[in-house]
Amino acid sequence: MGDDAEYGTAPDGDVESGLLEEELRQAAAVLDPVPPALLQIAVDAYALHDLDARVAELTFDSLVDAIPVRGAADPPRMLTFSAGEVTLDVEVSAQGLMGQVLPPQPARIEVLAGPRATAVLTADDLGRFTAETSPSGPLALRLRTGDEVVTTEWLRA
Repeated sequence: MGDDAEYGTAPDGDVESGLLEEELRQAAAVLDPVPPALLQIAVDAYALHDLDARVAELTFDSLVDAIPVRGAADPPRMLTFSAGEVTLDVEVSAQGLMGQVLPPQPARIEVLAGPRATAVLTADDLGRFTAETSPSGPLALRLRTGDEVVTTEWLRA
């Protein structure tokens, strides 16, 4: 007897396993569907995929790394991102967003809240930039300086 008879599979086992896999996918879609919000986040994250961009790592977050200040009702959130020689310091508060690119240089900063920029900011010669509105929900920043593109990690404002 051949291997097929030993394991109880038909010679066309690949076709049968493909049909079984499809039936299981359909059952999972009915019994445990992917939440629409999660599906949208996945689609948005893929749309933001940029092979040329370097990812700036979050190296400081005042929510995690800072010592709380007594009496401060709603202190701004301070963030520092690093990618090689480029550092991006950002302050997020109810009044808006402001920051600086280091080393100081002109740059274009896009505030991302999905696949498209919700705000486009311009850094001056000293690398400073501001936005009048504070982002809500998940956000990332995309920094463009000359030919270089740096994208921050995603975080919640």
